[in-house]
Amino acid sequence: MSLITFKTFDNAVDAHLLKIKLESEGITCFLFDEHIVSINPLYSNSVGGIKLKINEEDLTHAKEILLELEETPYTTDEGKAIHCPKCASTHIQSGYKSMKNVGGILAAITSFLLFVFPLYSKDVYKCRDCGQEFEKG
Repeated sequence: MSLITFKTFDNAVDAHLLKIKLESEGITCFLFDEHIVSINPLYSNSVGGIKLKINEEDLTHAKEILLELEETPYTTDEGKAIHCPKCASTHIQSGYKSMKNVGGILAAITSFLLFVFPLYSKDVYKCRDCGQEFEKG
């Protein structure tokens, strides 16, 4: 039984969501470096993020589960699939941190000058096919 890193995360919530899904499918998994990244998110890059490790023999099954999760479209409260306004694709990434507006640019400049973690970002949807960012809701 040898453990391999299946996926890395920069926040504990996403890591635990995938861990719970894999465990519900019978795959034993472990999280490494969760606490150090949760205490200080700036350490995420230096330790390589939160690592979700699984047994090597479960890799194929885990990849199938992850692919199924990634291909499931996001839906509205009414159950309708969310589409990209530019290309109408349902291949959407949720929780994308956008800094494209004026507030994001000012936050990036301030963060650079003061050597601090960026204080402002906006959560948006991002189309994985065309790269279009659009508002949630």
